[in-house]
Amino acid sequence: MPVAIITGASKGLGRALARALAGRGWDLVLDARGAQALAAAEAVSAQGTRVSALPGDVTDARHRAELVAAAWRLGGLDLLVHNASALGAEPLVRLEELPLEGLRRALEVNLVAGLGLVQEALPLLRASRAGAVLTVSSDAAVEAYETWGGYGASKAALDQLAAVLAVEEPGLRVWAVDPGDMATDLYAAAVPGDREPRPEPAAVVPGFLRLLDERPASGRYGAPALLDGAR
Repeated sequence: MPVAIITGASKGLGRALARALAGRGWDLVLDARGAQALAAAEAVSAQGTRVSALPGDVTDARHRAELVAAAWRLGGLDLLVHNASALGAEPLVRLEELPLEGLRRALEVNLVAGLGLVQEALPLLRASRAGAVLTVSSDAAVEAYETWGGYGASKAALDQLAAVLAVEEPGLRVWAVDPGDMATDLYAAAVPGDREPRPEPAAVVPGFLRLLDERPASGRYGAPALLDGAR
């Protein structure tokens, strides 16, 4: 069975994607903070797939090594999904007020940890017949939205990292995907006063599955286009 590592898998898009892959028979290594990882494993393993859930922080090199080792024990690694994200400030604030420590945290989680996990996982991904890296991006990476500067900068850097990785590793598929607005805890923390209805994360998962089914060229993709093709 194919094996995937998913960071930030205890809720939101990470959990929805884990459930969808489990339903397709994938074995999973799930990352989350603290006891949330165990709860995520219980929810997904109920579908009959093998699940290794490891609590920890993706900015910790030892934790990243543990995630990859767990994938090796399951038989290898076919898909690495870097979904874990940090905002930099909750709620979001203008750049003049953005704590530098918060910006550093966003860069460490969204960018540096992503590269560290890729570096750790490359031998297994190269050995897969269909190795792929999927980084979760954001519209804030390409548009200038007030208060989204720190988070958007970290995601823009992650997009560039993914683009360069695709050039350096032509044997892999490397996709940066903007899922669009979703009803997640992350968005609620970013803009707590916004009550506009938004789709649940599960609604965009078919677009992600389309990438796995069709394996288009490496690049940056948006959820609307993916979903249109998945219907």
